[in-house]
Amino acid sequence: MKSEKEKMLAGELYQASDPELVQERLQARELTQLLNSSAPAEPENRVSLLRKLVGKAGKNPWIEVPFYCDYGYNIQMGEDCFFNFNCVVLDVCSVQLGDRVFIGPAVQIYTATHPLDAQERGAFWESGKPVSIGSDVWIGGGAILCPGVNLGDRVVVAAGAVVTKSFPSDVVIGGNPAKIIRYLSSKE
Repeated sequence: MKSEKEKMLAGELYQASDPELVQERLQARELTQLLNSSAPAEPENRVSLLRKLVGKAGKNPWIEVPFYCDYGYNIQMGEDCFFNFNCVVLDVCSVQLGDRVFIGPAVQIYTATHPLDAQERGAFWESGKPVSIGSDVWIGGGAILCPGVNLGDRVVVAAGAVVTKSFPSDVVIGGNPAKIIRYLSSKE
């Protein structure tokens, strides 16, 4: 039989109150507390803490603090990725970031979701859907990416957008729910 963690990672219904998951979230909270109190004048320490928190961080990762996440180990960052201040990543499932992903302040990335059925939800069942972000993506401040979203390469997400579905490469998206505002050429 699958553990609650295995169910979580597979995107199936699971109980977040499982002792193993509670302990792993506690470990992530302790690391984010250290990260969030790290001195700006000591960037090596901040990067070291970040590498302990996330599953993978390519070269030159940076997170402005404060930063919050559920587990951390489900976050995979490519090279030269940047999170601005006050971002939240609910990483009950995989969050994949390509290279050179720039994330504005107060951006929220959610993989966690809950059943529509009130009885299941009331019994504290939850699940998740992975989020994937291509390379050379810019996500404007205050944007929200919902569970299951996939963004192609070179996507620009307007500030405040609520992204509820996936989008192909080379587009500017915005609004609530987000839609394509324009297509980008390779020379822009």
